[in-house]
Amino acid sequence: SFYEELLSHGILKPLTAPIEGMVVKEGSCNYMAPQGISSVVKYYLNQSGADVFYEQHVTCISLQDGKWEVSRKMAPPEQFDIVILTMPVPQILQLQGDIVNIINESQKQQLESASYSSRYALGLFYEAGTRIDVPWAAQYVADNPCIRFISIDNKKRNIESPEIGPSVVVHTTVTFGSEYMDSDPGEVQQLILSHLERIVPSLPKPASIKCQKWRYSQVTKAVPNCPGQMILHTQPLLICGGDGFTQSNFDGCIDSAMSLAEAVKPHL
Repeated sequence: SFYEELLSHGILKPLTAPIEGMVVKEGSCNYMAPQGISSVVKYYLNQSGADVFYEQHVTCISLQDGKWEVSRKMAPPEQFDIVILTMPVPQILQLQGDIVNIINESQKQQLESASYSSRYALGLFYEAGTRIDVPWAAQYVADNPCIRFISIDNKKRNIESPEIGPSVVVHTTVTFGSEYMDSDPGEVQQLILSHLERIVPSLPKPASIKCQKWRYSQVTKAVPNCPGQMILHTQPLLICGGDGFTQSNFDGCIDSAMSLAEAVKPHL
């Protein structure tokens, strides 16, 4: 039903563009988001009617008069009746305050056993009218130590237009990501570009480039024995969930969201 709803609103569309080297599982169906994956999140946030505040870096969670006091970087603390954490699992364990003692030993061991791959993502942005002459919309690269995936993003999303410049997205391999995660970003960018030039020598010079470090890219091992969520404290409710408790794809996120909603409902 989630797919049907998103398809009916044009938030998702079937993936029809040619993707080289993609492993297709029998019976599975692939989709893409024409306006980018963030449009899926924005759709649900709009549906919720919630007031959303971005760029709030949570640092500390403590109990205060039967509520959760949440401290943030660069802002005063606020109090809440219920707190739901869906950041990557290692970042839950980095939070300060009463939460450190609230997480019991067996929960801590479960949370610590979750693992993630790390990678870099590189975005290359071009002026309108630039032609990128390759026969595919995206390509999985099998034999390069640095690059695993290249996408001509506007082509993949079927939104080629003379007014909008094309963009290219590059994802590095897991091995490269773990090896260079703490290296100088400028040097990493040059390294990725030099590999890209060898794989696609016909690429024109971009107008701008953005290199994104992705420390917690995809879940390689989910939190065990906790399908979808984990309750850390009941009154007031402190609960965590997200793809770290399922798997890093849309289905995994939906499974965790449903599980979280069921657990939170009795507390509303």
